Amino acid sequence: MTDFAATKSLFHIPEGVIYLDGNSLGVMPKTAASRAKAMIEDEWGEMLIRGWNDAKWMEQPERVGNLVARLIGAAPGTVVMGDTLSIKVYQALASALEMRPARKVIVSDNGNFPTDLYMADGLIKTLDRGHVLKTPNPEDVESLINEDLAVLMLTQVDYRTGRMHDMKRITDLAHAAGAIVIWDLAHSAGAVPVDLVGCNADFAVGCTYKYLNGGPGAPAFIYVRPDHAKTVRPALSGWLGHAAPFAFDPDYTPAPDVSRMRVGTPPVIQMTVLEEAMKAWDGVDMADIRKRSIELCEHFIAGVEASCPMLELASPRNPEDRGSQVSFKFDQGYAVMQALIARGVIGDFRAPDVIRFGFTPLYIDKNDVDGAVGILAEIMETKAWDKPEFHKRNAVT
Repeated sequence: MTDFAATKSLFHIPEGVIYLDGNSLGVMPKTAASRAKAMIEDEWGEMLIRGWNDAKWMEQPERVGNLVARLIGAAPGTVVMGDTLSIKVYQALASALEMRPARKVIVSDNGNFPTDLYMADGLIKTLDRGHVLKTPNPEDVESLINEDLAVLMLTQVDYRTGRMHDMKRITDLAHAAGAIVIWDLAHSAGAVPVDLVGCNADFAVGCTYKYLNGGPGAPAFIYVRPDHAKTVRPALSGWLGHAAPFAFDPDYTPAPDVSRMRVGTPPVIQMTVLEEAMKAWDGVDMADIRKRSIELCEHFIAGVEASCPMLELASPRNPEDRGSQVSFKFDQGYAVMQALIARGVIGDFRAPDVIRFGFTPLYIDKNDVDGAVGILAEIMETKAWDKPEFHKRNAVT
């Protein structure tokens, strides 16, 4: 078993805080600040533009991509970093639609994170070729997999409830129908074992500021199956996706591999912090992460249900059907979460009534769970949440 006491020691957690929001923003690795300082002072400061060669900045998107690839069951050289998750969703979907030009149906689900649906809607309007986006309930997705389907675009782990799609089964069904499949791994990478090669996924995208602890605004990643990567056309044909960027050819020739999905200049400072954060995964087995995650989530659910009967479990009861998060429903959920945060237990709220808790075994243990349950029980029993200051909505919930 991975030594989770050792991994916890690698992270900075503020005194008096129980942090159950790593599924939204991971905590800071203790070495992140010093690594960023060294990059700024020694690389940018002293090397200046020479850093692209001497500090290997130009190779960073592929180098860090390989670190992420190990955690999502992808082969080296099939993942590249850069831009935001929204951009990577757009790229993957545009490429996928071109691979099935005679088909017009895109299927997602109504539990998908809104930005994925917004990007799909915007692309449909830009193309203006009669594509339609269908968003059934998650449990009804399979009923829409047929010969009309061009692209199936799903987030593996539902951001509100933690409900998890069966990636292998659904990918196989979509492929049997002749469709292309895109998986959003925003709530999967670093949280649950993923096997992109074994599932034969076509594309996958994800962010790195959640379970991978890359910091706010950390760059996204995109995976393209190797046989596709040689031929797909990137909708955003930026100069760093060119086969020879510094030839400055006025005509675009895509790189011969996943690097064609690079767009513009990478965020070197932010990617350096992410690269440092990825060191925490050295020697960590994703099977151990999953086992410990289930233990923590089950312990939390049991404690909350025993002490807070007014809260309704919104996540799947079966641990095999959910990711590394637990959600409960309560009609005044926002106020409850604000009261928790005031007491040092940080989770978050998702409209209309969900309080959400993420469990990151790299730095969360059973003592944290017990402490969070105790504080939540006290807040619910005393109705401490029902104060004016806890009902005032902040811009970020």
